[in-house]
Amino acid sequence: MTTFAQNTILPIWPNDIPNSIKTDEKEEVVSADIIRIAKVQVPQIEVYLPAKKIATGQAVLIFPGGGYSKLAYDWEGTDFAKLLNAKGIAGIVVKYRLPSSKSQTEIHKVPLQDAQRALRTVRSKAAEWNIDPDKIGILGFSAGGHLASTLGTHYNEEVYPKKDAIDNLSARPDFMTLAYPVITMGEPNTHGGSRKKLLGENPSQKMVDHFSNELQVTADTPPTFLLHATDDPGVPVENSLLFYAALRKNKVPTEMHIYPTGGHGFALGLQDPHLATWTDQWVGWLNSLNN
Repeated sequence: MTTFAQNTILPIWPNDIPNSIKTDEKEEVVSADIIRIAKVQVPQIEVYLPAKKIATGQAVLIFPGGGYSKLAYDWEGTDFAKLLNAKGIAGIVVKYRLPSSKSQTEIHKVPLQDAQRALRTVRSKAAEWNIDPDKIGILGFSAGGHLASTLGTHYNEEVYPKKDAIDNLSARPDFMTLAYPVITMGEPNTHGGSRKKLLGENPSQKMVDHFSNELQVTADTPPTFLLHATDDPGVPVENSLLFYAALRKNKVPTEMHIYPTGGHGFALGLQDPHLATWTDQWVGWLNSLNN
């Protein structure tokens, strides 16, 4: 059994990273009001484990947002891992590759490749990290919410050749949390910047539909918690409403919280006493999954 005094960082690919091209592109980390990471070259997970005495067995992989061009790494990543730890839940921040024609081929596959591999990696470490392999969920914000909902609806899609025994494990999350997520790639409700980064300037209708995740929900889609603000100016609230309707149609257990105000990218919502209650509702929902 490995004990972590603090967090630990692991690369998710053993050697060759799929769809990767060797270039002179360098990862960029900007620490201003928040830490933003762009041009990710080596995808990895940063693992925060709770004290064993309070561990529930649950784990949440966290996908920060940033329009598929950067990652709001602490604001929508490590801050939530620490919150989860205080509730007895493992928090695992995924530093996933962002679509880049310079560093990658078939750029639309790259984030999902990293997401599938990250979840399989955590599942492979379940015993070592005191995690129940059937209680591993995901949390995604904005474009990270699109990636999370893609993983939740495309977990069976073969997007990379198997590397090792880890890839024999399921990539299906046991539950999903989507915070002000990009869901659809279709007009009029898509987020244009995320769509352009992931699918390019003029994607085919087939590609648009494939990554419009409200169209990909089935009865096997994981139980989902949705969160959005009505006044979101960047990612219309209709994204969450479309996904909620698809989940309901397929009889997937779901809980949704729509706040009147909050805009986009509010994260913990601490700037507003009402909005700040959302994490309590969420942790309550996570706890209910253990019953």
